[in-house]
Amino acid sequence: MPNVLAMSFEGELAPSFDLRCLSPDRKPPDGWGIGYYPGGDPAAEVLKEAAPPPGSIRSELVKAWEHLASSVFLVHIRTATWGQISAANTQPFRRSWGGRDWLMAHSGSLSHRIEPTGPQRFEPIGSTDTELIFCQLMSMISDNGWRTLGDIDPERLRAFFASVNAHGSVTTVLTDGKDLCVYADRDPAHPLYVWTLQPPHDSLVFGDNDVLVDLTKRGIKSRKGVIICSNPLEPVGNAKMDWKQLTPGTLLRIRQGAVVAEATLPPPQVQVALQVQTQQQIPDTQLAAPAPAPAAPPPVVEAPVIQQPFIARVQDLRLPRKAEVQRFSVVHRTVYRYQNPIERSTHVLRLRPIHDELQAVIGHQLHVSVDGQRREYEDVFGNRATRVHIETPYTELAIEARSTVELYDTDPLQFRAPRARSSIPLVWMPWQRQVLQPYLLPQELPETELMELTEYAMSFVERNDYDLLDTLLDINSTIFREYTYQQGSTTVHTTPFNVYSNRRGVCQDFTNLFICMARLLGVPARYTCGYIYCGPQNPNQRQAEASHAWLQLYLPEVGWRGFDPTNGILSQTSHVRVAVGRNYGDATPTSGTIFVGGGPETLEVDVRMDRIA
Repeated sequence: MPNVLAMSFEGELAPSFDLRCLSPDRKPPDGWGIGYYPGGDPAAEVLKEAAPPPGSIRSELVKAWEHLASSVFLVHIRTATWGQISAANTQPFRRSWGGRDWLMAHSGSLSHRIEPTGPQRFEPIGSTDTELIFCQLMSMISDNGWRTLGDIDPERLRAFFASVNAHGSVTTVLTDGKDLCVYADRDPAHPLYVWTLQPPHDSLVFGDNDVLVDLTKRGIKSRKGVIICSNPLEPVGNAKMDWKQLTPGTLLRIRQGAVVAEATLPPPQVQVALQVQTQQQIPDTQLAAPAPAPAAPPPVVEAPVIQQPFIARVQDLRLPRKAEVQRFSVVHRTVYRYQNPIERSTHVLRLRPIHDELQAVIGHQLHVSVDGQRREYEDVFGNRATRVHIETPYTELAIEARSTVELYDTDPLQFRAPRARSSIPLVWMPWQRQVLQPYLLPQELPETELMELTEYAMSFVERNDYDLLDTLLDINSTIFREYTYQQGSTTVHTTPFNVYSNRRGVCQDFTNLFICMARLLGVPARYTCGYIYCGPQNPNQRQAEASHAWLQLYLPEVGWRGFDPTNGILSQTSHVRVAVGRNYGDATPTSGTIFVGGGPETLEVDVRMDRIA
């Protein structure tokens, strides 16, 4: 039986909870409770029942209720140790502070009752040690003026639980509806387990003889999440679960399905020093046992070496270092072959790199194997284009562009420090919106798919406190980490929603997904086609052997900045820009129309990019 089960997801999920422990033929627990935040509301809903009868009607309601939807869930099944069996002593407990409801549940029990040493803002209603700890913690939070879990230094919160840990087991989950904090007891005998849910998934059901959780019964969403449990639950059917024990003494802060902060147990010698310091000054916890504390600090239980679960953290974003000026030679060769002769055709070639203050074209030559009429011009997106009209019959057409380019973009985030940080939603002046409109309209998709993509994009916004740049960096890094680069898995007709659902694709797919998400958030985004230098020994060399795709986002009072979700980086002096547009069709390197002749076609593309010393 899991004493405590907590979950945090990207956006809202509506799982089904089957409390098997309340079946008519079972001895029921001393109580159960489920806390959640419907619609992301700061007010929590808590469903709980003390001394439930076998076959409880309330448990059937929880199992069937479709409105049990939230980004955060907290479940507790009670085995009474302190206090009588009553609603007042049934977890999770709730307190209001900072304009929102806070919930807490505790797995374990203290060895003796602790009492506050002074007046407290929050007082317990019941008689459990858990509620007493909760009230002490909320009093500390209010006294320091912290209004959310995000305001609290994770080490300060870990130190609070560590001080309580000296009085007994204190594995705890705490949430304010936005963040979920979990603390693993420093004694390995009271473990806490974590599982990171990574999409895609068709069906996801897990549980044991006491509880069964179905995350996909009311609809499948391609979302990630973090599941915390005091006792690992087993998968049902094809579900795959990889529970790992959280290192004892560790505190995690989780938001929108991702760990955003972590505080770990210090080394043993540091622990002793901290305990001595805590005995000398206990203003943070203000907890005291009824009997005088022993003179010597309590022994430290050394945790075994436990493999820490890998959870991608928001602060692990791949921020760029300063890049030096680089010069490259690029050879882009495209060969078309046809079964029947082509008698007349027209082609549009965008193969000349962009020339501006960040990128200089030192030299450029374009060779077309079949003679035709040429005309160079600048298209509506500012790209240099060449239109070729051919009336000489051919069965093979080779197009080769040779360019020498020098790149000057040394620091794409140099604007960040001195400028005021922008937040979402962005506000555009009417004339700005008119100019940017082509880059604000997402791809035409079914409304239900756009709504789900919007909810997915907003989970990044909420995880980063509505900060514009942090949100965009998080999306860029997440697509790189959690989506699989797999050639041949998609086509030019693959939609951003298909990429989101299946979590695989190539650079064009990842770019289209990011563009769609950015535009749904009101951030102008444009498709960028060009080349990337990976180096001869780089495992991503396959990306350099063809045209590469990334995107540029327009940031207020900054301008266009390049994001490469395929590699999780920002574009600097390894990306050569050739063309930009609303989508691939506006920036494709070669396109054309066959008027007479043709038949089956084969295409070969080869790109060679070398650095010039």
